[in-house]
Amino acid sequence: MKLQQLRYIVEILNNNLNVSATAESLFTSQPGISKQLCMLEDELGIQIFERSGKHLSKVTPAGHEVIGFASDILGKVKGIKAIAYQHNQPDEGSLSIATTHTQARYALPEVVGEFKKRYAKVSLHMHQGSPAQISESVVKGTSDFAIATEELYLYQDLIMLPCYHWTRSVIVPKDHPLALIKKLCIEDLAMYPIVTYISGFTGRSELDDTFNAAGFEPNVVFTATDANVIKTYVRLGLGIGVIATMAVHEDDDFCVIDASHLFKSSTTSIGFRKGTFLRSYMYDFMIRFAPHLTRPLVEKAIQLKYSAEVEKLFENIELPIR
Repeated sequence: MKLQQLRYIVEILNNNLNVSATAESLFTSQPGISKQLCMLEDELGIQIFERSGKHLSKVTPAGHEVIGFASDILGKVKGIKAIAYQHNQPDEGSLSIATTHTQARYALPEVVGEFKKRYAKVSLHMHQGSPAQISESVVKGTSDFAIATEELYLYQDLIMLPCYHWTRSVIVPKDHPLALIKKLCIEDLAMYPIVTYISGFTGRSELDDTFNAAGFEPNVVFTATDANVIKTYVRLGLGIGVIATMAVHEDDDFCVIDASHLFKSSTTSIGFRKGTFLRSYMYDFMIRFAPHLTRPLVEKAIQLKYSAEVEKLFENIELPIR
């Protein structure tokens, strides 16, 4: 059994059982991968993948277990290399972050700026995507950190640490009728078309849940992943905007109305794959992003087996509100 063979079967799964795409992603040949796969299956005495003609059709039950162990082994190998780098080049390396546009645009710039001043030789890469894409990127090892709010059930294979709560605001033109109301209620918002985030992004579920609990259906007429795009279409008169308060800028030409009393606050978390060896600059990044995430606290969270235990660890920690 070779590490190369384990890498092949993991990447075959990551490429939706497409051996040609796997060969291209690994800069090798399709026949070479097929040969190594057959050798591994012969050695183990089991089929990892079922076939339909010359094509792989699905992963066998035994194959799922083998690939799970193979993925863990490859993660440990990556960790061994990271340990070596940590001792030989403590302030050099790379850090990849998968997150949403809102986090990348509004929550991370100051953190990244200060981090790069301290770690000029660490290359930083940011990947923006949906919650599912963010999770997949970290699970596959393409990214080191996931920073996300929505649909945390997607991150069960990761250690997710809560960072901060954030609230929402309503934005309307300064001559809009809502600008005259001192304290909004859901009935007020239900009277107007709404421009907000796409479902599955930036705490959108809290908006839907709040309307539904009050017996209303939000009249969402336009959605986007980018708060600046939402602002543009509010200016065009498509509707009132509901956005993260952190996305409100002092130069915006809107009337900004606090909606924190209407919608339950959302929690942004940072996560990484279980078994990941965290280099010193990775701990440093986390504490810059969320000062309560001290190294001893993060290391304690890593030792816990279940997500519920991690949640309990943070029960008595007061998170900041943005």
